[in-house]
Amino acid sequence: MCGVTEERVHRTAYSVEVAAPAAVVYGLVSEAVQWPLFFPSNVHVERLEFDGTNERLRMWATAGGRIRSWISTRVQDPQTRRVEFRQQHVQPPVRTMDGTWAVEELPGEACLLTLRHAFTVHGDRAEDVAWVERALAVNSRAQLDSLRSLAQRWARFDSLVLTFEDSLRIDAPAEPVYEFLHRAADWPGVLPHVSRLELTEDTPGVQVMTMDTRTQDGAVHTTESVRVCFPHAGRIVYKQTATPELIEAHSGEWNVVSDAHGVTAVAQHSVVLREDAVRRVLGPDAGLAHARRHVRQTLRRDTTALLHRARTHAESAPGTR
Repeated sequence: MCGVTEERVHRTAYSVEVAAPAAVVYGLVSEAVQWPLFFPSNVHVERLEFDGTNERLRMWATAGGRIRSWISTRVQDPQTRRVEFRQQHVQPPVRTMDGTWAVEELPGEACLLTLRHAFTVHGDRAEDVAWVERALAVNSRAQLDSLRSLAQRWARFDSLVLTFEDSLRIDAPAEPVYEFLHRAADWPGVLPHVSRLELTEDTPGVQVMTMDTRTQDGAVHTTESVRVCFPHAGRIVYKQTATPELIEAHSGEWNVVSDAHGVTAVAQHSVVLREDAVRRVLGPDAGLAHARRHVRQTLRRDTTALLHRARTHAESAPGTR
């Protein structure tokens, strides 16, 4: 007679004290669409539904050296400062995953932030349980540390975060514009600031990219990114997983928007500055305002060059005239 393996629920809990108001910390936890800026492991968060309390999210993140995607449902409770979540359509070896974010107010404008997980794995194999526990430990600690660091700078948050976009009209169909943005492996030799680019796409639509970028003074910066591609929507979203020294976090999006007369290619950037690197990189007299101008000018220069090259490629493609 065959036995049935009972899958045990495994639980983890990690906490950190944060020297910031509980409302500020809860606000960071509740704004999941901004998590690629807040948490190292999060690549992209797409909000599918939200009624003010119940939320449905599609999430991409790195876990244990792999890029994983799942759908999470969340219930936000600002009164108790708790967010309960449950992952749907999880990837093996995980069978179920749910948990809670909880923010507990402490004396002296401080709070305790706790992240709990409860999970099962298929067959309850010890090696699979250990892998999930390791991934949760690494990601949970990184998330808590990153959120604490951001929250404790909440008074300067508006100066540290920079969001902007650039756009370019293109007299061509959307397909060749998107093709140029998607085929980033072809950029070296075409874009003057890109000296090397390695790209892999083990999972269709998810690209891992390492790029060497040459600055105006001749220095070379190496960045690593994960890109999630939505060809039918003409979108590519990305998160830099290894950033230049002046940037703590960088996420962005390429959009190809069609209309009756052609397309508009839009590049969006969101950046968190690395405050302790400002003077080291830009000089002893530099401040956050200088750093904001420098980062915006640098990203705008490279983005504009790429958009113009995409326009040249698209407008000269066969059949566009």
